[in-house]
Amino acid sequence: MAMGTEQVCAHELVAGRYRLLAVVDRETNRVRWSAEDVEAGRPCLVTRIGLPEDVTGETARRACGRIVRDGETMRMLCPGRIAAVIDVVVEHGSLWTVTEWVTGEPLGDVLAGHGRFNHVRAARVGLELLEVLEAAHGRGITHGELSPGQVFVRAEGSVVVGGFGLAGATESPRLTAPAYAAPEQARDERTGPAADLWALGAILYTMVEGRPPFRDRGRPEATLRGVDRLPLRTPVRAGPLTQAVQGLLRKDPRERLTRPVVREALARVLTEDADAAVRPVPRPRLRGRYAAVRHAGPARGRRTTAAAAALAVAAVTVAVLAATLGPPGTGGSATGTRPRPGVPSAPPGDGTAPGPRTPRPGVTPSPSPSAPGAAVPAGFRRYEAPEGFSVALPEDWRRLDTSRVPGVAYRVVFGTSGDPRTLAVTYSERVGADPVAVWREDVEPGLRRSGGYRRIGEIRATTYRGREAADMEWLARDDGTRVRTFGRGFLLGGGRGFSLRWTTPAADWDEAANERALAAFLETFREGSA
Repeated sequence: MAMGTEQVCAHELVAGRYRLLAVVDRETNRVRWSAEDVEAGRPCLVTRIGLPEDVTGETARRACGRIVRDGETMRMLCPGRIAAVIDVVVEHGSLWTVTEWVTGEPLGDVLAGHGRFNHVRAARVGLELLEVLEAAHGRGITHGELSPGQVFVRAEGSVVVGGFGLAGATESPRLTAPAYAAPEQARDERTGPAADLWALGAILYTMVEGRPPFRDRGRPEATLRGVDRLPLRTPVRAGPLTQAVQGLLRKDPRERLTRPVVREALARVLTEDADAAVRPVPRPRLRGRYAAVRHAGPARGRRTTAAAAALAVAAVTVAVLAATLGPPGTGGSATGTRPRPGVPSAPPGDGTAPGPRTPRPGVTPSPSPSAPGAAVPAGFRRYEAPEGFSVALPEDWRRLDTSRVPGVAYRVVFGTSGDPRTLAVTYSERVGADPVAVWREDVEPGLRRSGGYRRIGEIRATTYRGREAADMEWLARDDGTRVRTFGRGFLLGGGRGFSLRWTTPAADWDEAANERALAAFLETFREGSA
Protein backbone atom coordinates (compact mmCIF):
# COMPACT_ATOMS: atom_id res chain seq x y z
CA MET A 1 0.00 0.00 0.00
CA ALA A 2 2.94 2.32 -0.59
CA MET A 3 1.85 5.79 -1.49
CA GLY A 4 3.47 8.30 -3.79
CA THR A 5 5.76 10.68 -1.93
CA GLU A 6 6.41 13.34 -4.54
CA GLN A 7 5.58 16.81 -3.20
CA VAL A 8 4.69 20.05 -4.91
CA CYS A 9 6.38 23.32 -4.04
CA ALA A 10 3.96 25.60 -2.20
CA HIS A 11 4.88 28.42 -4.58
CA GLU A 12 3.75 26.49 -7.64
CA LEU A 13 0.18 26.50 -8.93
CA VAL A 14 -1.68 23.20 -8.67
CA ALA A 15 -3.23 22.46 -12.07
CA GLY A 16 -1.88 25.83 -13.17
CA ARG A 17 -4.65 27.57 -11.23
CA TYR A 18 -4.64 27.04 -7.46
CA ARG A 19 -2.05 28.82 -5.31
CA LEU A 20 -1.35 27.09 -1.99
CA LEU A 21 -1.21 29.53 0.93
CA ALA A 22 -0.96 27.68 4.26
CA VAL A 23 -1.47 24.20 5.68
CA VAL A 24 -4.85 24.01 7.40
CA ASP A 25 -4.73 20.48 8.80
CA ARG A 26 -3.37 17.03 8.08
CA GLU A 27 -4.00 13.34 8.70
CA THR A 28 -2.11 10.26 7.61
CA ASN A 29 -1.52 10.59 3.84
CA ARG A 30 -3.66 13.74 3.61
CA VAL A 31 -2.73 17.43 3.77
CA ARG A 32 -5.17 20.32 3.33
CA TRP A 33 -4.16 23.86 2.38
CA SER A 34 -5.96 27.13 2.27
CA ALA A 35 -5.55 28.29 -1.30
CA GLU A 36 -6.56 30.84 -3.88
CA ASP A 37 -8.19 30.17 -7.22
CA VAL A 38 -6.19 32.71 -9.22
CA GLU A 39 -8.54 32.55 -12.21
CA ALA A 40 -11.76 33.09 -10.25
CA GLY A 41 -10.14 35.30 -7.59
CA ARG A 42 -11.71 33.41 -4.69
CA PRO A 43 -10.50 31.41 -1.70
CA CYS A 44 -10.74 27.64 -1.68
CA LEU A 45 -9.42 24.57 0.09
CA VAL A 46 -7.02 22.19 -1.66
CA THR A 47 -6.41 18.68 -0.33
CA ARG A 48 -3.53 16.46 -1.42
CA ILE A 49 -3.76 12.68 -1.02
CA GLY A 50 -0.84 10.49 -1.95
CA LEU A 51 -1.80 7.81 -4.46
CA PRO A 52 -0.43 4.27 -4.71
CA GLU A 53 2.53 4.25 -7.05
CA ASP A 54 0.76 2.15 -9.67
CA VAL A 55 -2.21 4.51 -10.08
CA THR A 56 -1.95 6.10 -13.51
CA GLY A 57 -3.94 6.77 -16.65
CA GLU A 58 -7.48 5.41 -16.68
CA THR A 59 -7.50 4.62 -12.95
CA ALA A 60 -6.58 8.20 -12.15
CA ARG A 61 -9.26 9.60 -14.47
CA ARG A 62 -11.83 7.27 -12.93
CA ALA A 63 -10.87 8.44 -9.45
CA CYS A 64 -11.33 12.10 -10.40
CA GLY A 65 -14.67 11.42 -12.05
CA ARG A 66 -16.00 9.51 -9.07
CA ILE A 67 -15.10 12.27 -6.63
CA VAL A 68 -16.81 14.91 -8.76
CA ARG A 69 -19.88 12.75 -9.33
CA ASP A 70 -20.39 11.64 -5.73
CA GLY A 71 -19.60 15.10 -4.42
CA GLU A 72 -22.22 16.72 -6.65
CA THR A 73 -24.84 14.08 -5.79
CA MET A 74 -24.27 14.61 -2.08
CA ARG A 75 -24.33 18.38 -2.43
CA MET A 76 -27.79 18.15 -3.98
CA LEU A 77 -29.00 15.67 -1.34
CA CYS A 78 -27.61 17.64 1.60
CA PRO A 79 -27.39 21.31 0.61
CA GLY A 80 -25.06 23.26 2.86
CA ARG A 81 -23.71 20.17 4.59
CA ILE A 82 -21.27 18.98 1.94
CA ALA A 83 -18.03 20.69 0.93
CA ALA A 84 -18.77 21.42 -2.74
CA VAL A 85 -16.13 20.02 -5.10
CA ILE A 86 -14.74 22.58 -7.56
CA ASP A 87 -12.03 20.55 -9.27
CA VAL A 88 -10.12 17.25 -9.02
CA VAL A 89 -6.80 16.55 -10.70
CA VAL A 90 -4.00 13.97 -10.51
CA GLU A 91 -0.66 15.68 -10.51
CA HIS A 92 2.80 15.09 -9.01
CA GLY A 93 1.82 11.55 -7.98
CA SER A 94 -1.04 12.84 -5.85
CA LEU A 95 -4.77 13.32 -6.00
CA TRP A 96 -5.67 17.00 -5.55
CA THR A 97 -9.25 17.85 -4.59
CA VAL A 98 -10.34 21.50 -4.66
CA THR A 99 -13.43 22.45 -2.65
CA GLU A 100 -15.19 25.65 -1.83
CA TRP A 101 -14.03 27.57 1.21
CA VAL A 102 -15.73 26.20 4.34
CA THR A 103 -16.41 28.55 7.24
CA GLY A 104 -15.53 26.08 9.94
CA GLU A 105 -12.64 24.25 11.56
CA PRO A 106 -11.72 20.58 11.10
CA LEU A 107 -13.13 18.46 13.92
CA GLY A 108 -9.66 17.19 14.72
CA ASP A 109 -8.46 20.74 15.33
CA VAL A 110 -11.53 21.55 17.43
CA LEU A 111 -10.76 18.54 19.63
CA ALA A 112 -7.11 19.52 19.85
CA GLY A 113 -8.10 23.03 20.93
CA HIS A 114 -10.90 22.14 23.37
CA GLY A 115 -10.03 18.62 24.46
CA ARG A 116 -12.77 16.03 24.84
CA PHE A 117 -16.42 16.80 24.11
CA ASN A 118 -19.10 16.14 26.68
CA HIS A 119 -21.48 13.39 25.62
CA VAL A 120 -24.24 15.84 24.67
CA ARG A 121 -22.10 17.81 22.27
CA ALA A 122 -20.75 14.58 20.80
CA ALA A 123 -24.29 13.31 20.29
CA ARG A 124 -25.26 16.51 18.47
CA VAL A 125 -22.35 16.17 16.05
CA GLY A 126 -23.07 12.46 15.69
CA LEU A 127 -26.70 13.11 14.72
CA GLU A 128 -25.67 15.53 11.99
CA LEU A 129 -23.14 13.05 10.60
CA LEU A 130 -25.71 10.26 10.75
CA GLU A 131 -28.18 12.36 8.77
CA VAL A 132 -25.61 12.90 6.00
CA LEU A 133 -24.73 9.20 5.95
CA GLU A 134 -28.40 8.24 5.73
CA ALA A 135 -28.82 10.45 2.67
CA ALA A 136 -25.70 8.93 1.08
CA HIS A 137 -26.63 5.33 1.79
CA GLY A 138 -30.11 5.93 0.44
CA ARG A 139 -28.51 6.71 -2.92
CA GLY A 140 -26.08 3.81 -2.78
CA ILE A 141 -23.08 5.99 -1.86
CA THR A 142 -20.58 4.91 0.78
CA HIS A 143 -18.22 7.54 2.16
CA GLY A 144 -15.53 5.06 3.15
CA GLU A 145 -13.03 7.72 4.26
CA LEU A 146 -14.89 9.39 7.13
CA SER A 147 -12.61 10.74 9.86
CA PRO A 148 -12.28 13.91 11.98
CA GLY A 149 -10.29 15.50 9.17
CA GLN A 150 -13.24 15.14 6.78
CA VAL A 151 -15.63 16.92 9.15
CA PHE A 152 -15.72 20.70 9.56
CA VAL A 153 -17.43 22.24 12.59
CA ARG A 154 -18.91 25.69 12.15
CA ALA A 155 -19.00 28.28 14.91
CA GLU A 156 -22.69 27.61 15.69
CA GLY A 157 -22.04 23.85 15.92
CA SER A 158 -23.28 22.56 12.54
CA VAL A 159 -21.03 20.32 10.47
CA VAL A 160 -19.89 20.13 6.85
CA VAL A 161 -18.58 16.83 5.43
CA GLY A 162 -15.98 16.34 2.73
CA GLY A 163 -14.22 13.36 1.16
CA PHE A 164 -17.08 11.69 -0.69
CA GLY A 165 -16.01 9.71 -3.73
CA LEU A 166 -12.60 8.64 -2.42
CA ALA A 167 -13.72 5.13 -1.42
CA GLY A 168 -13.23 2.72 -4.28
CA ALA A 169 -11.59 5.35 -6.47
CA THR A 170 -8.38 3.27 -6.38
CA GLU A 171 -7.52 -0.26 -5.34
CA SER A 172 -6.38 0.83 -1.87
CA PRO A 173 -8.65 -0.22 1.03
CA ARG A 174 -8.24 3.15 2.74
CA LEU A 175 -6.47 6.20 1.33
CA THR A 176 -6.40 8.42 4.43
CA ALA A 177 -6.65 8.19 8.23
CA PRO A 178 -6.27 4.40 8.59
CA ALA A 179 -6.98 4.65 12.34
CA TYR A 180 -10.64 5.23 11.36
CA ALA A 181 -10.85 2.34 8.88
CA ALA A 182 -13.35 -0.42 9.53
CA PRO A 183 -11.94 -3.93 10.05
CA GLU A 184 -13.34 -5.07 6.70
CA GLN A 185 -11.46 -2.21 5.04
CA ALA A 186 -8.31 -3.22 6.89
CA ARG A 187 -8.74 -6.73 5.42
CA ASP A 188 -9.20 -5.18 1.95
CA GLU A 189 -12.71 -6.56 1.69
CA ARG A 190 -15.73 -4.94 0.07
CA THR A 191 -16.56 -1.59 1.68
CA GLY A 192 -20.23 -0.79 2.29
CA PRO A 193 -22.45 1.39 4.52
CA ALA A 194 -21.45 -0.60 7.61
CA ALA A 195 -17.92 0.81 7.24
CA ASP A 196 -19.33 4.32 7.55
CA LEU A 197 -21.17 3.34 10.74
CA TRP A 198 -17.88 2.03 12.13
CA ALA A 199 -16.23 5.35 11.27
CA LEU A 200 -19.09 7.22 12.97
CA GLY A 201 -18.52 5.11 16.07
CA ALA A 202 -14.79 5.82 15.92
CA ILE A 203 -15.45 9.56 15.66
CA LEU A 204 -17.88 9.44 18.61
CA TYR A 205 -15.26 7.49 20.57
CA THR A 206 -12.61 10.10 19.76
CA MET A 207 -14.88 13.00 20.73
CA VAL A 208 -15.67 11.63 24.19
CA GLU A 209 -12.42 9.78 24.99
CA GLY A 210 -9.99 12.30 23.53
CA ARG A 211 -8.20 9.63 21.44
CA PRO A 212 -9.16 7.30 18.59
CA PRO A 213 -10.19 3.74 19.43
CA PHE A 214 -7.10 2.40 17.61
CA ARG A 215 -3.93 4.44 17.55
CA ASP A 216 -2.02 5.39 14.44
CA ARG A 217 1.14 3.22 14.37
CA GLY A 218 3.06 5.36 11.91
CA ARG A 219 2.69 3.07 8.90
CA PRO A 220 -0.74 2.50 7.32
CA GLU A 221 -0.21 -1.26 7.13
CA ALA A 222 0.59 -1.49 10.84
CA THR A 223 -2.36 0.72 11.79
CA LEU A 224 -4.77 -1.36 9.70
CA ARG A 225 -3.51 -4.59 11.27
CA GLY A 226 -4.21 -3.13 14.68
CA VAL A 227 -7.74 -2.14 13.69
CA ASP A 228 -8.40 -5.64 12.41
CA ARG A 229 -6.79 -7.74 15.13
CA LEU A 230 -6.60 -5.79 18.40
CA PRO A 231 -9.53 -5.62 20.84
CA LEU A 232 -11.33 -2.32 21.34
CA ARG A 233 -10.12 -0.26 24.26
CA THR A 234 -13.21 0.02 26.47
CA PRO A 235 -14.47 3.62 26.54
CA VAL A 236 -14.37 5.10 30.05
CA ARG A 237 -15.75 8.62 29.49
CA ALA A 238 -18.60 7.97 27.07
CA GLY A 239 -21.31 7.92 29.74
CA PRO A 240 -24.73 7.36 28.12
CA LEU A 241 -23.06 7.02 24.72
CA THR A 242 -21.14 3.91 25.76
CA GLN A 243 -23.52 1.30 24.34
CA ALA A 244 -23.93 3.18 21.06
CA VAL A 245 -20.17 3.54 20.62
CA GLN A 246 -19.47 -0.10 21.43
CA GLY A 247 -22.35 -1.23 19.22
CA LEU A 248 -20.96 0.70 16.26
CA LEU A 249 -17.44 -0.60 16.82
CA ARG A 250 -18.21 -4.30 16.52
CA LYS A 251 -15.68 -6.06 14.35
CA ASP A 252 -18.31 -8.03 12.43
CA PRO A 253 -20.20 -5.54 10.23
CA ARG A 254 -23.34 -7.70 10.45
CA GLU A 255 -23.44 -7.12 14.21
CA ARG A 256 -23.16 -3.33 14.16
CA LEU A 257 -26.03 -1.16 15.25
CA THR A 258 -28.39 -0.04 12.51
CA ARG A 259 -28.95 3.61 11.67
CA PRO A 260 -32.41 3.84 13.34
CA VAL A 261 -31.04 2.36 16.56
CA VAL A 262 -28.09 4.77 16.53
CA ARG A 263 -30.37 7.74 15.87
CA GLU A 264 -32.61 6.79 18.77
CA ALA A 265 -29.64 6.36 21.10
CA LEU A 266 -28.11 9.74 20.20
CA ALA A 267 -31.45 11.55 20.40
CA ARG A 268 -32.10 9.99 23.81
CA VAL A 269 -28.88 11.52 25.13
CA LEU A 270 -30.12 14.98 24.16
CA THR A 271 -33.60 14.39 25.53
CA GLU A 272 -32.37 13.11 28.88
CA ASP A 273 -29.96 16.00 29.38
CA ALA A 274 -32.00 18.96 28.12
CA ASP A 275 -30.07 21.57 30.12
CA ALA A 276 -26.77 20.57 28.53
CA ALA A 277 -28.37 20.23 25.12
CA VAL A 278 -29.60 23.82 25.02
CA ARG A 279 -26.40 25.48 26.19
CA PRO A 280 -24.59 27.31 23.38
CA VAL A 281 -21.91 25.27 21.66
CA PRO A 282 -18.46 26.72 22.45
CA ARG A 283 -17.04 28.44 19.41
CA PRO A 284 -13.98 26.67 18.00
CA ARG A 285 -10.75 28.33 19.01
CA LEU A 286 -9.15 28.79 15.65
CA ARG A 287 -5.48 28.07 15.90
CA GLY A 288 -2.43 29.39 14.12
CA ARG A 289 -2.52 29.60 10.35
CA TYR A 290 -6.12 28.47 10.05
CA ALA A 291 -7.33 31.40 12.13
CA ALA A 292 -5.36 33.86 10.04
CA VAL A 293 -6.54 32.35 6.78
CA ARG A 294 -10.15 32.23 7.87
CA HIS A 295 -10.17 35.88 8.80
CA ALA A 296 -8.48 36.74 5.52
CA GLY A 297 -10.99 34.73 3.50
CA PRO A 298 -13.66 37.39 2.87
CA ALA A 299 -11.06 39.86 1.62
CA ARG A 300 -9.95 37.34 -0.99
CA GLY A 301 -13.35 36.37 -2.27
CA ARG A 302 -16.67 34.72 -1.61
CA ARG A 303 -17.17 32.42 1.32
CA THR A 304 -19.77 29.74 1.56
CA THR A 305 -22.92 30.83 3.33
CA ALA A 306 -25.12 27.75 3.12
CA ALA A 307 -25.20 25.63 6.28
CA ALA A 308 -26.21 22.15 7.18
CA ALA A 309 -29.84 21.23 7.60
CA ALA A 310 -31.41 20.94 11.04
CA LEU A 311 -30.63 18.15 13.49
CA ALA A 312 -32.72 15.04 13.94
CA VAL A 313 -36.16 15.23 15.57
CA ALA A 314 -35.20 15.08 19.22
CA ALA A 315 -32.14 17.26 18.74
CA VAL A 316 -34.21 20.02 17.16
CA THR A 317 -36.87 19.78 19.81
CA VAL A 318 -34.39 20.17 22.63
CA ALA A 319 -31.52 22.21 21.28
CA VAL A 320 -33.29 24.55 18.90
CA LEU A 321 -36.48 25.14 20.84
CA ALA A 322 -34.65 26.35 23.87
CA ALA A 323 -32.44 28.53 21.72
CA THR A 324 -35.63 30.54 22.04
CA LEU A 325 -36.83 31.99 18.79
CA GLY A 326 -35.02 29.28 16.87
CA PRO A 327 -36.16 27.47 13.73
CA PRO A 328 -39.65 26.02 14.20
CA GLY A 329 -40.87 22.55 13.47
CA THR A 330 -39.92 19.36 15.29
CA GLY A 331 -39.18 17.51 12.11
CA GLY A 332 -36.28 19.69 11.03
CA SER A 333 -38.30 22.21 9.05
CA ALA A 334 -36.98 25.72 9.29
CA THR A 335 -40.00 27.29 7.68
CA GLY A 336 -42.58 27.29 10.41
CA THR A 337 -44.76 24.71 8.67
CA ARG A 338 -45.93 21.43 10.06
CA PRO A 339 -43.17 18.83 10.40
CA ARG A 340 -42.62 16.20 7.73
CA PRO A 341 -40.17 13.72 9.27
CA GLY A 342 -37.84 12.02 6.85
CA VAL A 343 -38.29 14.46 3.99
CA PRO A 344 -34.94 16.05 3.09
CA SER A 345 -34.70 19.73 2.36
CA ALA A 346 -34.99 20.51 -1.31
CA PRO A 347 -32.12 22.37 -2.95
CA PRO A 348 -32.63 26.05 -3.68
CA GLY A 349 -34.56 26.75 -6.83
CA ASP A 350 -34.34 29.65 -9.18
CA GLY A 351 -37.02 31.70 -10.77
CA THR A 352 -39.82 30.06 -8.74
CA ALA A 353 -40.00 32.35 -5.75
CA PRO A 354 -41.02 35.98 -5.54
CA GLY A 355 -38.15 38.25 -4.77
CA PRO A 356 -38.02 40.74 -1.91
CA ARG A 357 -40.50 43.52 -2.34
CA THR A 358 -42.02 46.36 -0.36
CA PRO A 359 -45.01 44.77 1.37
CA ARG A 360 -48.44 46.29 0.97
CA PRO A 361 -50.12 47.63 4.10
CA GLY A 362 -51.09 44.76 6.32
CA VAL A 363 -48.56 42.31 4.88
CA THR A 364 -45.74 43.41 7.13
CA PRO A 365 -47.73 44.65 10.12
CA SER A 366 -46.78 47.68 12.08
CA PRO A 367 -47.06 47.58 15.88
CA SER A 368 -50.64 46.88 16.84
CA PRO A 369 -52.30 49.48 19.08
CA SER A 370 -55.11 47.13 20.04
CA ALA A 371 -55.59 45.88 23.54
CA PRO A 372 -54.68 42.27 24.34
CA GLY A 373 -58.33 41.29 24.40
CA ALA A 374 -59.13 42.57 20.90
CA ALA A 375 -62.42 41.41 19.40
CA VAL A 376 -62.34 38.13 17.48
CA PRO A 377 -62.95 38.71 13.75
CA ALA A 378 -65.75 36.96 11.93
CA GLY A 379 -64.78 33.44 10.87
CA PHE A 380 -62.33 33.10 13.78
CA ARG A 381 -62.59 31.70 17.30
CA ARG A 382 -60.45 32.38 20.34
CA TYR A 383 -58.23 29.48 21.32
CA GLU A 384 -57.16 29.32 24.98
CA ALA A 385 -53.95 27.31 25.26
CA PRO A 386 -53.25 25.37 28.45
CA GLU A 387 -49.79 26.93 28.41
CA GLY A 388 -51.38 30.28 29.24
CA PHE A 389 -51.59 32.17 25.94
CA SER A 390 -54.56 32.69 23.66
CA VAL A 391 -55.07 33.72 20.04
CA ALA A 392 -57.88 33.92 17.50
CA LEU A 393 -57.71 31.09 14.94
CA PRO A 394 -59.75 30.33 11.83
CA GLU A 395 -62.75 28.29 12.94
CA ASP A 396 -61.55 25.00 11.42
CA TRP A 397 -57.98 25.28 12.69
CA ARG A 398 -56.61 23.13 15.47
CA ARG A 399 -53.42 22.35 17.31
CA LEU A 400 -51.24 20.27 14.96
CA ASP A 401 -48.03 19.76 16.89
CA THR A 402 -46.43 20.55 20.25
CA SER A 403 -42.75 20.43 21.17
CA ARG A 404 -41.40 21.31 24.56
CA VAL A 405 -38.42 21.31 26.86
CA PRO A 406 -40.00 21.21 30.33
CA GLY A 407 -39.41 24.40 32.27
CA VAL A 408 -37.44 25.93 29.38
CA ALA A 409 -39.38 26.29 26.15
CA TYR A 410 -42.27 25.06 24.04
CA ARG A 411 -43.61 25.45 20.52
CA VAL A 412 -47.19 24.98 19.33
CA VAL A 413 -48.07 24.77 15.61
CA PHE A 414 -51.64 25.49 14.43
CA GLY A 415 -53.31 24.70 11.10
CA THR A 416 -55.79 22.37 9.48
CA SER A 417 -55.74 19.41 7.14
CA GLY A 418 -55.37 20.34 3.50
CA ASP A 419 -54.31 23.92 4.27
CA PRO A 420 -50.57 24.60 3.76
CA ARG A 421 -50.66 27.68 6.01
CA THR A 422 -49.53 27.48 9.64
CA LEU A 423 -49.05 29.63 12.70
CA ALA A 424 -46.26 28.66 15.11
CA VAL A 425 -46.15 30.07 18.65
CA THR A 426 -42.87 29.63 20.51
CA TYR A 427 -42.15 30.54 24.12
CA SER A 428 -38.80 30.40 25.91
CA GLU A 429 -37.28 31.47 29.17
CA ARG A 430 -33.81 31.89 27.66
CA VAL A 431 -34.15 34.88 25.39
CA GLY A 432 -31.39 37.39 24.70
CA ALA A 433 -31.85 41.05 25.61
CA ASP A 434 -31.93 42.32 22.01
CA PRO A 435 -34.75 40.90 19.84
CA VAL A 436 -32.99 41.90 16.60
CA ALA A 437 -29.85 40.05 17.71
CA VAL A 438 -31.92 37.00 18.65
CA TRP A 439 -33.21 36.70 15.08
CA ARG A 440 -29.83 37.43 13.52
CA GLU A 441 -27.53 35.41 15.80
CA ASP A 442 -29.70 32.65 17.27
CA VAL A 443 -32.31 32.00 14.60
CA GLU A 444 -30.90 32.83 11.19
CA PRO A 445 -27.91 30.44 11.32
CA GLY A 446 -30.34 27.56 11.85
CA LEU A 447 -32.61 28.71 9.05
CA ARG A 448 -29.66 28.74 6.66
CA ARG A 449 -29.12 25.05 7.37
CA SER A 450 -32.53 24.19 5.92
CA GLY A 451 -31.77 24.76 2.23
CA GLY A 452 -33.41 27.36 0.03
CA TYR A 453 -33.41 30.00 2.76
CA ARG A 454 -33.35 33.67 1.80
CA ARG A 455 -34.16 36.58 4.07
CA ILE A 456 -36.40 39.33 2.72
CA GLY A 457 -35.10 42.77 3.64
CA GLU A 458 -33.65 43.70 7.01
CA ILE A 459 -34.55 42.53 10.49
CA ARG A 460 -36.70 45.37 11.80
CA ALA A 461 -36.79 46.56 15.42
CA THR A 462 -40.30 47.46 16.55
CA THR A 463 -42.58 47.34 19.58
CA TYR A 464 -45.53 45.06 20.25
CA ARG A 465 -48.00 45.92 22.99
CA GLY A 466 -45.39 48.21 24.49
CA ARG A 467 -42.69 45.52 24.51
CA GLU A 468 -39.39 45.38 22.64
CA ALA A 469 -39.83 43.33 19.48
CA ALA A 470 -38.31 42.56 16.08
CA ASP A 471 -39.77 41.35 12.77
CA MET A 472 -38.11 39.17 10.16
CA GLU A 473 -39.39 37.71 6.87
CA TRP A 474 -37.83 34.94 4.82
CA LEU A 475 -38.31 32.48 2.00
CA ALA A 476 -37.53 28.77 2.30
CA ARG A 477 -38.56 25.40 0.91
CA ASP A 478 -40.90 22.98 2.63
CA ASP A 479 -41.35 19.58 0.99
CA GLY A 480 -40.53 21.10 -2.39
CA THR A 481 -42.88 24.10 -1.99
CA ARG A 482 -41.52 27.63 -1.77
CA VAL A 483 -42.94 29.21 1.37
CA ARG A 484 -42.75 32.63 2.95
CA THR A 485 -42.71 33.32 6.68
CA PHE A 486 -43.29 36.45 8.74
CA GLY A 487 -41.90 36.21 12.27
CA ARG A 488 -42.35 38.57 15.19
CA GLY A 489 -40.36 38.00 18.34
CA PHE A 490 -41.00 40.05 21.48
CA LEU A 491 -39.62 40.16 24.99
CA LEU A 492 -41.56 39.73 28.23
CA GLY A 493 -38.65 40.51 30.55
CA GLY A 494 -36.69 38.26 32.85
CA GLY A 495 -35.23 36.33 29.90
CA ARG A 496 -38.69 35.31 28.67
CA GLY A 497 -40.07 35.84 25.18
CA PHE A 498 -42.50 34.74 22.48
CA SER A 499 -42.32 34.49 18.73
CA LEU A 500 -45.23 34.26 16.30
CA ARG A 501 -44.53 32.86 12.84
CA TRP A 502 -47.03 32.93 10.00
CA THR A 503 -46.16 30.77 6.98
CA THR A 504 -47.94 30.48 3.63
CA PRO A 505 -46.97 29.31 0.13
CA ALA A 506 -44.94 32.17 -1.28
CA ALA A 507 -47.17 32.43 -4.34
CA ASP A 508 -50.21 33.05 -2.10
CA TRP A 509 -48.60 35.52 0.27
CA ASP A 510 -50.50 38.60 -0.96
CA GLU A 511 -53.95 37.05 -0.94
CA ALA A 512 -56.44 39.13 1.04
CA ALA A 513 -57.42 36.16 3.24
CA ASN A 514 -53.80 35.69 4.28
CA GLU A 515 -53.39 39.37 5.09
CA ARG A 516 -56.53 39.25 7.25
CA ALA A 517 -55.35 36.12 9.04
CA LEU A 518 -51.97 37.59 9.95
CA ALA A 519 -53.57 40.80 11.13
CA ALA A 520 -55.99 38.78 13.28
CA PHE A 521 -53.20 36.78 14.90
CA LEU A 522 -51.27 39.91 15.84
CA GLU A 523 -54.38 41.77 17.00
CA THR A 524 -55.68 39.01 19.24
CA PHE A 525 -52.62 37.23 20.63
CA ARG A 526 -52.49 37.48 24.41
CA GLU A 527 -49.72 36.04 26.55
CA GLY A 528 -50.56 34.69 29.98
CA SER A 529 -48.28 33.77 32.85
CA ALA A 530 -46.68 31.06 30.63
